[in-house]
Amino acid sequence: MLTFAAITPHPPILIPAIGRENTKRIKKTAEAMEELEKKIFAAKPDTIIIISPHGALLPDAFSINLNPDYASNLEEFGDFSTKIKFKTNTALAFHIKELMEDKNIPLTLTSNEFLDHGAVVPLYFLTKNLPNVSVLPLGYSLLDFKTHFNFGDILKEIILNEDKKIAVIASGDLSHHLTKDAPAGYSPRGKEFDDKLTELIANKNTAGILKLDADLVEKAGECGLRSILILLGLLERINYVPEILSYEGPFGVGYLVANFKLE
Repeated sequence: MLTFAAITPHPPILIPAIGRENTKRIKKTAEAMEELEKKIFAAKPDTIIIISPHGALLPDAFSINLNPDYASNLEEFGDFSTKIKFKTNTALAFHIKELMEDKNIPLTLTSNEFLDHGAVVPLYFLTKNLPNVSVLPLGYSLLDFKTHFNFGDILKEIILNEDKKIAVIASGDLSHHLTKDAPAGYSPRGKEFDDKLTELIANKNTAGILKLDADLVEKAGECGLRSILILLGLLERINYVPEILSYEGPFGVGYLVANFKLE
């Protein structure tokens, strides 16, 4: 059963050992993640499906990182001290693989003991009081938006029929071009994209998200839209109330935290 659904950003700077003094500049995001942690703790999931843009990105297939267990590795960001570990949910992974094959949706099983930062950052915050939760890392593809939405819609068939409680987190940052000092450079369309997407999510306008202008999406330089589309496909025909907990972009990258209150 589905007990929790959310969108989170994944800036490594949120991790205290990495961000240090800079964490003050993303206080809204940190506080929203703390609020989200309380919500997921109340939901008490047995497994968290985490959709990350930074795992094994395949052009023509989705992917599941199926390893017996996982560990964090943030050394590329200069953090040698933050260590978290998780077990996997093998049975769920194979259920998803089998159903996607039946539906002719390409899905590849990969194996990596280390989680990417797109998974580690949200899990660092959201699993603090869930020591026994298992994790299933899911990677999106470069296939079209509708296919990602359909993938989520099919994934729902499995989740709703599971006896165990499942949480789904769409990890992804919005535009990487918000300011002139942004690491990826500036585009005026970055803020336009972030405002538009946030508004569409808040208004439950999934059709509008699927019809977003391709040029706008490209010039925004985002990495979260496909993660979000999978989650929205999963939520299709489920009663929910979107709650925008925070949005900010002090480092030139848009960070959205949103909860989907399930009814």
